Amino acid sequence: MNVAVDFKNVDIVFGPDTADALAMVDRGATRAEILEQTGNVLGCAGANLTIHEGEISVLMGLSGSGKSTLLRAVNRLNIVSRGQVLVKDGEKMVNVVSCDAATLRRLRQNQVAMVFQQFGLLPWRTVEENVGLGLELAGVPDAERKARVDKQLKLVNLDPWAKKYAHELSGGMQQRVGLARAFATEAPILLMDEPFSALDPLIRTKLQDELLQLQKTLKKTIIFVSHDLEEALKIGSHITIMEGGRIVQTGAPEDIVLRPANDYVRDFIANVNPLSVLTAWNVMRDRRDLESAGRGWTWLDRRKTTRFKVDKDGLVAAAERDGKPVEWVSCTDVEQHPEDGTQVYWANPGTPLKTVMLAMHRSQTAPVALFDEQSRFVGAIGVRDVLSAVLRR
Repeated sequence: MNVAVDFKNVDIVFGPDTADALAMVDRGATRAEILEQTGNVLGCAGANLTIHEGEISVLMGLSGSGKSTLLRAVNRLNIVSRGQVLVKDGEKMVNVVSCDAATLRRLRQNQVAMVFQQFGLLPWRTVEENVGLGLELAGVPDAERKARVDKQLKLVNLDPWAKKYAHELSGGMQQRVGLARAFATEAPILLMDEPFSALDPLIRTKLQDELLQLQKTLKKTIIFVSHDLEEALKIGSHITIMEGGRIVQTGAPEDIVLRPANDYVRDFIANVNPLSVLTAWNVMRDRRDLESAGRGWTWLDRRKTTRFKVDKDGLVAAAERDGKPVEWVSCTDVEQHPEDGTQVYWANPGTPLKTVMLAMHRSQTAPVALFDEQSRFVGAIGVRDVLSAVLRR
């Protein structure tokens, strides 16, 4: 995967003279110690983070953790005291920290767009005029600007509201205008600084869903700041947790939930429902770890109710449940197949754990087999595997 943004040893210190503060950063001083001894404020320290094209990478933490500070270094709204912030510009990477003014202007106009928590709409301009503001400032010709604005308004389902003003829209619709304005620039990198946090929960959930749907089409690189862990787990392909200006842990959502790096992360995720993020792949036992039933057979479950054989290509050649040939049923089809004692449910690695649990419930806790996209057997899930993951044991 190609790199879109790369933070390398980034330190951000706010204050007139940062030399002493940076020396304290090198010694591992805390934000409070730096403020007390130098009067400077530590924004972030030693940040190393690589974000690939097409990812939704979520920066999260409590208020003051440094997440927005790091985000705003991408387009140099915050000045980096030390380190590099590399942003993809065509076929090359540009260091935003040291690039000249003309390059920075081009990056802001063409490569990086931003959506703020506060919608930032100009009240004297209509929806379509607000969406086209960035294009207008960039000198895009009228005809092209109108075509791009119309396209983005349709994308976010606001075309009927093109002639309306901001005060005539709900909060959720105003934030959609902000999204359309960022999309209209056609910048491949989108910075989103807590864009949904000012909205009520129902509207926020709806916009999260809409963003994920749009991302399937647009495939932008999105850096998303949030203090809401449920939101981060829902939309993030990768999550970075920050504390006191420092990165504590980076990983896929399921890695954060299953393998917290320290007590801070463990406390952070303590109240998260793991079913909202885990898949069959996260809880399965690998086929190589299953118990042999002799003569080429393997037990699917620990209770030894279901056994099977696989051929040299990993495909199931024979399977029995309680000595009877089995009927394979997808976990997603449990409602259409009443349990008759011979069924064995199967899933793909990406099947949500909630779906697997429903199938196990319908089959009176029978095991679930996992197959990859080529129908090769890869592992199994039993009740104990599910409980271990849910209880984080």
